[in-house]
Amino acid sequence: MFAQLRPAVIFMIVFTVLTGAAYPAIVTGIAQGLFPRQANGSLIERDGKVVGSALIGQDFASERYFHPRPSATSAPDPKDASKTIDAPYNASSSSGSNLGPINGKLVERLKADTAALRTAGATGPLPADAVTTSASGLDPHVSPETARLQVARVARERGLPVAKVRELVDHHVEGRAFGLIGEPRVNVLQLNLDLDQLRN
Repeated sequence: MFAQLRPAVIFMIVFTVLTGAAYPAIVTGIAQGLFPRQANGSLIERDGKVVGSALIGQDFASERYFHPRPSATSAPDPKDASKTIDAPYNASSSSGSNLGPINGKLVERLKADTAALRTAGATGPLPADAVTTSASGLDPHVSPETARLQVARVARERGLPVAKVRELVDHHVEGRAFGLIGEPRVNVLQLNLDLDQLRN
């Protein structure tokens, strides 16, 4: 029995050291050496203070800002811990809504979001990401079409020329990775930070 137990214990120790210490240390070292910004969370600073991450969306509710796509994340209800409440862009609770296309709650939310966009002046077909949530609920990007859909509202609320705000959006459009992967996108936090610097 001990003859069989000894190699098992040795293998457990060796692989614990290899996979639990050596491998993470090597990967962390390579990441810190080659991609320090990304390895540390792609943090965005403004005036020496961290204001967010390029990888995690934030909820912008003011009409003066570009809005992200809807988020389905939630948090425990402070009044009843057995229930949850909507908490958009809650990074500690990444999740999609998992609601099916005929779910009444989803249909009502889509109708309400569509009506709000129409009231704000949106015309024509709406981009899907303007009213649908991402799988993580934390997507920091919107499509260029969704960003452009908001240009008139943001320009009106800030008293800026529409052309100037549209130019800012176009400047923030990121192309496909390596020209092939994904879709063009706009990082909402970075766009809003530069929007705050925009003057007439």
